[in-house]
Amino acid sequence: MGSVLFSETMGTALLVLLGCGVGANVGLATTKGYGGGWLLINFGWGLAVFAGVYAAAYSGGHLNPAVTAGIWIAGNEFAPGIAATPWHALVYVAGQLLGAMLGAVLVYLAYKKHFDAEEDHSGTLGVFATGPALRTPNWNVVTEAIGTFVLVYVVLVFGNTPTGLGPLAVALLVVGIGASLGGPTGYAINPARDLGPRIVYALLPMGRRQGADWSYSWIPVVGPLIGGAMAGLLFHVTPVVT
Repeated sequence: MGSVLFSETMGTALLVLLGCGVGANVGLATTKGYGGGWLLINFGWGLAVFAGVYAAAYSGGHLNPAVTAGIWIAGNEFAPGIAATPWHALVYVAGQLLGAMLGAVLVYLAYKKHFDAEEDHSGTLGVFATGPALRTPNWNVVTEAIGTFVLVYVVLVFGNTPTGLGPLAVALLVVGIGASLGGPTGYAINPARDLGPRIVYALLPMGRRQGADWSYSWIPVVGPLIGGAMAGLLFHVTPVVT
C-alpha cells in the first residue's frame, strides 16, 4: 500500500500541477497565456488527466475520491490485485489529497512572480479551486453530481470494453465534460482536486488576505461523491462487452 500511496500522490500532483497550471497561465495578467479562454482550460485539464493517469498506473490511476468510491460501489477491484476495502480506500484518498496539495504548491512556485505581480488578488482563488457562475448551492451540487456521474460511469464502462485507449480516452472525456457541463461550477468533479489546492491557497499570503470561500467548499466534495456513487450503483445493471 505504500506503493499505492506513492502512485496516487504523484499522479494527483501532476494532475493538479498541469490543471491548475493552465488556470494560472490563462488567469494571471502577466503570463504569456493570459486570456487564453475556456477551451484552453478544458484541454489543459484533459491533458493533465492524461499525464496523471499514466503516472499513477500502478494504483489504477484513480486520482479522485469519487472514482475510488464509484469503483468500490461497482464491486470492482481498485486495481489488479488490490481489493476494494475501507483501509485501501483510505490510502487512496490520502494519496489523492496529499498529491493535490503538493501539485498546488508547485503551481504557486512556478508562477510565484506572476502572483506577486497581481494588483488585485480577488480572482486568484480561481487558479486553485472552483467557484460557481451563479451561487445556488443545491443546484451547484446537482451540476457537480451530473458531471462526475458522467466521468465515473464512462470510466467504469471503459474498463469492460476491448479498447486500448486508456488514459487518452479519459483525457478526452474530461475535455468533453468541461466543454459541455463545466460552465455552472467550473467542474471540479473531484473532491481532492478542489479541497487540496483550496487548503494550500488558504495558507498562502494572498489566500490569507482574500479568503478561500469555505462556505462553498463543501459543494465540490459532496456533489462529486454523489455522482460517483450513482455511477457505481448504475454499473451493476449495465450490460458489458465480453
